[in-house]
Amino acid sequence: MREVFGVVGSGNFHVTNALVAAGARFHAAAHEGGAASMADGYARVSGRLGVLTVHQGPGVTNALTGIAEAAKSRTPLVVLAPEATSPHSNFHIDLPALAASVGADFRRVAAASVYADVAWACAAGRTVVLGLPLDVQSQAAGPASDPPPLAPAEPAPDVGSLVDALAAAQRPVFIAGRGAARRGEAARTAIAALADQRGALLAVSAAARGLFAGDPWYLDVSGGFATPLAAELIGGADLVVAWGSTLNMWTTRHGRLIPPGATVAQVDVDPAALGRHREVDVAVTGDVVEVARACAGLGHDEGWRTPELRTRIAAEGRWRDVPYQDTTGGGRIDPRTLSAALDDLLPAERTVVVDSGNFMGYPAMYMSVPDAAGFCFTQAFQSIGLGLASALGAAVARPDRLTVAALGDGGFLMSVAELTTAARLALPLLVVVYDDAAYGAEVHHFGPHGHPLDTVTFPDTDLAATARGFGCASLTVRALDDLDGVREWLRGPRATPLVVDAKVVSTEPSWWLEEAFRGH
Repeated sequence: MREVFGVVGSGNFHVTNALVAAGARFHAAAHEGGAASMADGYARVSGRLGVLTVHQGPGVTNALTGIAEAAKSRTPLVVLAPEATSPHSNFHIDLPALAASVGADFRRVAAASVYADVAWACAAGRTVVLGLPLDVQSQAAGPASDPPPLAPAEPAPDVGSLVDALAAAQRPVFIAGRGAARRGEAARTAIAALADQRGALLAVSAAARGLFAGDPWYLDVSGGFATPLAAELIGGADLVVAWGSTLNMWTTRHGRLIPPGATVAQVDVDPAALGRHREVDVAVTGDVVEVARACAGLGHDEGWRTPELRTRIAAEGRWRDVPYQDTTGGGRIDPRTLSAALDDLLPAERTVVVDSGNFMGYPAMYMSVPDAAGFCFTQAFQSIGLGLASALGAAVARPDRLTVAALGDGGFLMSVAELTTAARLALPLLVVVYDDAAYGAEVHHFGPHGHPLDTVTFPDTDLAATARGFGCASLTVRALDDLDGVREWLRGPRATPLVVDAKVVSTEPSWWLEEAFRGH
């Protein structure tokens, strides 16, 4: 437990100090919800265990949305949750039920088995709420127990059907998801090597963006974020292999992206994930790296990798390459123009963290990332307001990179208290607020049907002034020339976070939102 995030109260005071005494660094958040997202963002970007420590009762409930996002993303995260176990306590909540309701595992610590309880939570590889009863915390710990025996080795994955499908395919496409991104460089190397052998094109789910960055056969994101070229090519595949991806509605455009005649294969270490969102023709239980390596003896086939297609991917493979009419004017900047300009300005070594909202496709798809660890997408629970704190955790994980928090104005205001945390930590952080003075998704969802929008539109607010009040540098952007302040900040020490209040054009829904509305 190298880094610990939280808010300290009486119930977690001693355990948090014990962690610090043992060598952990504690990062205090302004709010438990922010602390949960910080721990989640840290774990996603670092690849290490995230640790959250909160007060009993309201400390846990304040953190619940961030815990839900982590659990639904299967983030390795341990929540140290003190418990008032007496039902007569005003701090009492049904902690096991609360954890189960958001998809997290639960384990209650006992004094006699504390070593085994903590070891289990840390090794689980997913989000675990670890109940720490207040009366147990003051008891003497039982003797340290021997580590549990090693689990028997998993049998070698059965890849025969997948090998047959690969041998028969002429136009294969590989789509890697969160499960592959978690395996990092090993997954990139193994899956890309197999793709090279079989002439497959490479794509990813949004959560795995960046996994194949720099590969000439990389189509970027499949699904609602897909470029026209990516949609065309995935739609022409005769074999689609999902590597650690469940092929949900977002990744397949509600199933329409994968052609009816294509063979669909899915590889996942979790057998329960196979066929979860759609029927598959070939299901392989196993680690994506091991399965890709096991399929590597097929020999070489160019597939549909031609020089002409490589040229098309180089010329049309990014949203930045797709022509559009710049709508900047009237004191507002086109979000595509803003995002592309920032992509040019910012250092290539970056971590892009994207909150939820109508705006989110622009930073997610117009800003490049160096690898899968350079992209953090807080969308598993589809809550706005998680991006800023997630970016703080990401910046703790990778202080060598510039962290970019891309937020809507609604999500920014929901999480604005964490600006004081950002200023205190003095991390290299750029906060870009795509400010349309509205909850844009609701405006574009309900507005075309003539519904009143007074509840989701707001007066324009000087968010730059708000940021300065928290001790951050700030500027307002209405046109490209206003980005000169970003250039100046980049040349400096970056010891103070910079908040950019970008007044964006929002007369139409983003392309991805139009696609998402098909699911409602």
